[in-house]
Amino acid sequence: MFYRCKKNNKKMGRTANLITLFIAAALFVCSGGPVAAQEAQEAQPAAAGGQAADAPPAKKVISVEEAVRLGVANNLSLESSRITMQTKKRTSDLAWNQFLPAVGFSGSVNSNFIPAESSTLSWNTLPPSQIDVKTNSLQLGFQGQIAWQGLNIALFEGLRKLKLDYQAGLVTYDKAQIQLERDIRKAYYNILLVQEQIELLRQSYNNAQRQEDSARANYRGGLAPELYVMQAQVQRENLRPQMDQAETGLRLSKASFAMNLGIPFEDDFDLEPVNLSTEFIPPDVQEMIRQAANNKPDINELKSQLVAMHSARTALKFQLWTPSINLSYGLNTGSAFTKAQAGGTTTESWSDPAVRDTFNLTLSWTLNNILPFTTQGTNLVDLDANIRAMNIGLAQAIRGSEIEIYNTMASLEQARVSAEAGRFTVELAERSYRLTTEAYQAGLQTLLEVQNAELQLRQARIGLLQQQVNFLTGLIDLEYSIGAPFGALLNQ
Repeated sequence: MFYRCKKNNKKMGRTANLITLFIAAALFVCSGGPVAAQEAQEAQPAAAGGQAADAPPAKKVISVEEAVRLGVANNLSLESSRITMQTKKRTSDLAWNQFLPAVGFSGSVNSNFIPAESSTLSWNTLPPSQIDVKTNSLQLGFQGQIAWQGLNIALFEGLRKLKLDYQAGLVTYDKAQIQLERDIRKAYYNILLVQEQIELLRQSYNNAQRQEDSARANYRGGLAPELYVMQAQVQRENLRPQMDQAETGLRLSKASFAMNLGIPFEDDFDLEPVNLSTEFIPPDVQEMIRQAANNKPDINELKSQLVAMHSARTALKFQLWTPSINLSYGLNTGSAFTKAQAGGTTTESWSDPAVRDTFNLTLSWTLNNILPFTTQGTNLVDLDANIRAMNIGLAQAIRGSEIEIYNTMASLEQARVSAEAGRFTVELAERSYRLTTEAYQAGLQTLLEVQNAELQLRQARIGLLQQQVNFLTGLIDLEYSIGAPFGALLNQ
């Protein structure tokens, strides 16, 4: 009996389970379960896409070549030089306008009225027919003139001088552009150096944090004194202000760099890493000096200014020592209308137009111009003195370039040797830090010795980076000195 009841209870339990499953399935279908599940699956990619759309945009990465392009296109100082160059070009292109004559036209209208009372003063000397005469007259005139003033052979030399001034302006503009590119490249490498220094400080800070955690764990386990914990904490806190100061300097440097590039200084950007290679064999120093004397932008600017000054001196000499010619041609014409009333009779008359033309040719030459002690003569003497002074300045610039190249080559060699030694020092410091850390973990070294080894490693890495950047900036200065395209010597 008990077994039968138990069996019946099992059947009723299975029946209840089947009924429950059927009701749940019906409710799922009626509530749109499959549709809701499909919408949930479709909503997941949409939500992911919305999250990606709301994510902050990636930082813009600027390469050194793109930085140069932005700086040349947006620099305000260079734009001012570009405007000055365009002004000189326009003046050079329109230099022929000094041979245009001065053309002028004028017209005149005169009206005269003579009342009868003005003729009564001499009535006794006039015939009776002219007593009590009233006269109205209208005179029309036209004048035109074409004139060339101060025609001199110096005008032709003046045309050449204007072209030379434009060429000198081109050289000055190229110099400003090359200097801007040099400064941008050097600032680019210095920012990369600061970023690497910050990264090394951040690594040191993380190492100090791990050392503090390890010392704290050893202290809690009774394996190390509390002094180790305090030393690790002091080491970590000492790195914080260094990191803050370096990051502040980096933000200011990037803001100044952005302003030079013509982009908003608040924009966040990263710089593309470069190969800090020092594998460069300096060529012959004498060849470098010869190239500097012919291609350095500063020397080329002085040469172009000296050529323009020689042309100005020739133009002034022709103006003072040769005569000047003035040419003019004029045309005058006029007519008059007269209306007279006498004794009740009115007469009107037009005079025939009178045409008169004039031609003038004047040759002038001031003898004071050829005397060196006069005001005009001293101008030429002063210009000769300026030319001599500029020649001296050119010679000094060439001599200064020779010394600059010698110093730059010596600095490059020193940076290259220091970089090679720095690589070896970094390897030794890395090995020393690794061995010291292992000995500390084995209980054979103190935490202070680990910190000293880590400090030496960081100093060695920063020193190596500094020498590599010094080498690159020195190479940029050498390329500027010899007038070579930036990157040409490094590619060799």
